[in-house]
Amino acid sequence: MSTSTGTAEPQIVLASASPRRAALLTAIGIHFRVVVTDIDERARPGEPAERLVERLALAKAASALRHAGGLPVLAADTIVVIDDAVLGKPAVEAEGLAMISRLSGRSHRVITAVALANGTTAQTRISSTTVTFRVIDPDEARAYWKTLEPADKAGGYGIQGIGGIFVDHIEGSYSGVVGLPVAETESLLRAFGVNTWRYRGG
Repeated sequence: MSTSTGTAEPQIVLASASPRRAALLTAIGIHFRVVVTDIDERARPGEPAERLVERLALAKAASALRHAGGLPVLAADTIVVIDDAVLGKPAVEAEGLAMISRLSGRSHRVITAVALANGTTAQTRISSTTVTFRVIDPDEARAYWKTLEPADKAGGYGIQGIGGIFVDHIEGSYSGVVGLPVAETESLLRAFGVNTWRYRGG
């Protein structure tokens, strides 16, 4: 699947169907075309969290390169980690409530890896942010699940949406928690010679 944003010439390909990543790229003035790919996102036995997100981001970028038409490909992967366990995306209410209960009143890490590839080389950047939740009442957790927001989110919440009401504070990159750390993304784009200021401003 391939879609493009606006009528301006795309600078990169975004290998993600995430509307949140698309919105963050648009917000920093980058024009892009979207290519959605499907890869196996399962962790390997004993695989460290940072290695998992980096491997998946690189795999997404490599898969989309075949449809990039010569443009560099940007991809990302985000995971939520607590007690050294990776929390995936809850498929049913019981899973979603269990995740929120586990995060309630505690701190966890949100790790996002960003990869950029152009067919001859690839680079990555990793963002790690500590997010601390207030205590969440079980009735509130059930009400949150009924909004449908948690179902496609790593860790069972979206900080940019209703889930943001649970956050007491964060240490690190807010955009990294959303799914695309913009400082690391800018660094990668510049490293590959993308003129990031081309469409910014008047």
